[in-house]
This record gives sequence, C-alpha cells and structure tokens, in this order.
Amino acid sequence: MEYKGNSWHETCFLCHRCQQPIGTKSFIPKDNGYFCVACFEKQFAYQCCACKKSITTGGVTYQDKPWHRECFLCISCKKQLPGQRFTSRENYPYCLECFSNLYAKKCVGCTKPITSLAGAKYISFEERQWHSECFTCLQCSVSLVGRGFLTQRDNILCTDCGREK
Repeated sequence: MEYKGNSWHETCFLCHRCQQPIGTKSFIPKDNGYFCVACFEKQFAYQCCACKKSITTGGVTYQDKPWHRECFLCISCKKQLPGQRFTSRENYPYCLECFSNLYAKKCVGCTKPITSLAGAKYISFEERQWHSECFTCLQCSVSLVGRGFLTQRDNILCTDCGREK
C-alpha cells in the first residue's frame, strides 16, 4: 500500500480509530491519521438531527443543528426547504405557503392569507384585514384605500353608495 510517498503492507495500514487494516478499501486522511470511512463518520462527521445518519457531503445547518438537505423539510407539507425561503414558528420550519395558510391573517375580501412578501400592504379595521386591492366598496367596487368609507353591518361602502341607502 502506498500513500503520499510512504509504503505499508496491506495488513499494516491501519485505521487510527479501530486499528483494523484498511488494506485497499477507501480511507480518509485527517490530521496525521488515516481512518476507515465508518470510523471517520462516527468520529468526525456531523449526524443529521432528523435521521441520525452521518452527513458526508453538503448538508444544512438550522438552529445550530446539522441536517441532510433532503431531511430538512417543512413540518406541515414535508416539502424540502433548502434553496427556498422559509420561516419558523415555535422552532419548527415551514415553507412560506404552509405558514401563510396556517398562521397569516386572512383577507375579508378574498379570504387568502395576507403576507408581507414583497412588502404587501393591507388595511386593518375593527379586527378585520384586507389586501389593499381587495379593500373596495361592496356596491360599486371603487377602491377605498385612502378614502372615507361607511360600514353597513359587515360590509364596507364608499360614501356615495352609503348615502344612497
């Protein structure tokens, strides 16, 4: 066995951890030692906090814990999160779609989640929220953003339509 200008008998080239002959099998040099793959993974490789297996290439860190890229998933839909925007709640990771559907305020006009993506603006009035584009008069559909409006039970009306009633 030859490596970096040194020669060993196959039975003398030993793993520094388990002391078993490496022979012609794969090994990993570390500092001044040589390790069989299994020992290197046990001693030096990070263990994925989800599957508990060694992370040998790549991986991601979330909340100071190592994960395989394929193990770092949205807690709700199980979609892989590496490479996309995500958020967390109570230390659990969520893709933005699941987080919005589960926790975001809902627009009274369209019932879709109100998110702050791309700086989306919304209107809030008496515990209700609307996307800016959904804040319109129930009767004539004119935008009420920056304008006066009247309420009629749960409905909102522009001042012109409100006076007609």
